[in-house]
Amino acid sequence: MLLGEFRHTIDDKNRLAVPAKFRKMIESGAVVTRGLDECLFLYPKAAWQAWAQRLATLPISQAKSRAFLRMMLGGAMEVDVDKQGRVMIPDYLREYAQLKKNVVVAGLYDRLELWDAEKWKQYQSQNEKESAHIAETLSQMGV
Repeated sequence: MLLGEFRHTIDDKNRLAVPAKFRKMIESGAVVTRGLDECLFLYPKAAWQAWAQRLATLPISQAKSRAFLRMMLGGAMEVDVDKQGRVMIPDYLREYAQLKKNVVVAGLYDRLELWDAEKWKQYQSQNEKESAHIAETLSQMGV
């Protein structure tokens, strides 16, 4: 299970050190793709395969399904973990998430989210203000 929030940096070669706590789960490789809210999703290979199989069931006859598939699957890239526990973030994904030097790596159960540190701070601040409303909405959904 991937949980926690960590701060790391991207080096000049677009390599991001994955927190040591998460390395075992991605040692056989991972997939990085465009995420929602202008972050990146980093999945261990097994979790990615389960997610991709679910996505493959979306009806391609619907424009929104095609758009989501293109964003998630078309933008995905398999990445290897080097001996120092780093993964290479492709330029097009780094640009999409506007990742600068400082990155927040957030564990969200089956995936990691990679955020520009400043954008993460703004996102968290906004959501903390709306936490009561978010909780109410989730309770209406049975959570």
